[in-house]
Amino acid sequence: MSAPAQAPAGHAASHHAATHETDGTTRRRVLELVASRGPVTAGALAAVLELTAPAVRRHLTLLEEDGKITVHEATPSGTPRRGRPARRYVVTSGGQSELAGGYQEIARQVLRFLKETGGSEAVAGFAKERFDAVARSYAPHLTASDAEGRAAQLVQLLSADGYAASVRPVPAPLTGPAAGVVAPAVQLCQGHCPVQHVAEEFPELCEQEARAFSELLGSHVQRLATIAGGAHACTTNIPVNVSAHQGAGVPRSFPATTPTEGK
Repeated sequence: MSAPAQAPAGHAASHHAATHETDGTTRRRVLELVASRGPVTAGALAAVLELTAPAVRRHLTLLEEDGKITVHEATPSGTPRRGRPARRYVVTSGGQSELAGGYQEIARQVLRFLKETGGSEAVAGFAKERFDAVARSYAPHLTASDAEGRAAQLVQLLSADGYAASVRPVPAPLTGPAAGVVAPAVQLCQGHCPVQHVAEEFPELCEQEARAFSELLGSHVQRLATIAGGAHACTTNIPVNVSAHQGAGVPRSFPATTPTEGK
């Protein structure tokens, strides 16, 4: 009886390389999902990826060992549950850097030069121009009549541009005469910031982004946290109890050229 045929060494090597590439692709997808959905559990990720929970935990363990993700330490609230709570993961600064690519240092050097030659006003002017340009490209796609609908549309546009965005309903306390009353609101969460390390040094970028959101949504917004400030996501609170044509005013129409008036 003849001996069973063995696979050529080259075939085994190519199979190993393909498996390694597949693992790398899956691990990158896990990292992206932790950025967009975090804090998130292995079970929730497994459902999205259509993988087993143990397979996802293997990728999570490797990402955690590499310093790309970490377990989210939530503040205890509500009635305690029996058993050990599920581990919920968020992206670290190292994970944000991997998602961002290698262009941030160049951008930071350019803004440092701009500040040295033109002062802080030049940096603020650049940031305003940048986000006015973003707003001009987004504005035609925000067609909903209320702030909540427009926020959902904005999330789609931000996600397409790599911000791993999502929108989540939350109660928001009112201030002033209505203090103590809870108004409906949503939180726009950006799990990834392509310019995180630049914004750490130049917060004008975060300020102008929030301003652009307010003008696009036609509603006052409040920036609650930023990745540049150390949070695991940029979080913006958006009241939704008014239409887009009430409250903060009608959403701006952004012309082809940047207007000269101030904020």
